[in-house]
Amino acid sequence: MQTSLSPHRYNAAARWLHWIIALLIVAAYTLILSRGEFARGSPERTLVVQSHYWAGIAVLLLAIPRVFNRRAHGAPAITPPLSSVMQKLAWITHLLLYLFLFAQPLLGMLTVWLGRGAIPVPLTELQIASPFALDKELSRSIKEVHETLGELFYYVIGLHVLAALFHHFLRRDDTLRRML
Repeated sequence: MQTSLSPHRYNAAARWLHWIIALLIVAAYTLILSRGEFARGSPERTLVVQSHYWAGIAVLLLAIPRVFNRRAHGAPAITPPLSSVMQKLAWITHLLLYLFLFAQPLLGMLTVWLGRGAIPVPLTELQIASPFALDKELSRSIKEVHETLGELFYYVIGLHVLAALFHHFLRRDDTLRRML
């Protein structure tokens, strides 16, 4: 049940968390895709890769209050209401998105911890030490899963964006306006 002042919009915290996380995901993808622009071992490439790590960690840290907020306040009703099929598709898509918000950063952290022993903090000598022993082979396997999920979630994110646009421009309901 929605408990914010407006029953037609998500509460302010939910909206802010949604958009900040969306920007961080765009940043994480942009950073990791741009690493090839810099020479291996260069300070610029190191900064880009480490910033990718921290964009992912920030997503994970913000996903936690986002889930609690959603559990506490629910989602405002969509006007006009969705069919049961559309409700089920929306539920599945949101479940996949939430799983992604947790799985990707955790897989990324495991990859770095198992492969390097610590997650470096950009522009400092600080590191977050691994709670696990080094295991480069396991790190490579987890990295493959992380990269595959990253590619699959282009499609889930794209579906989410297209659905929002479909609802706004074709169905003309308030789905998108609830998050603005």
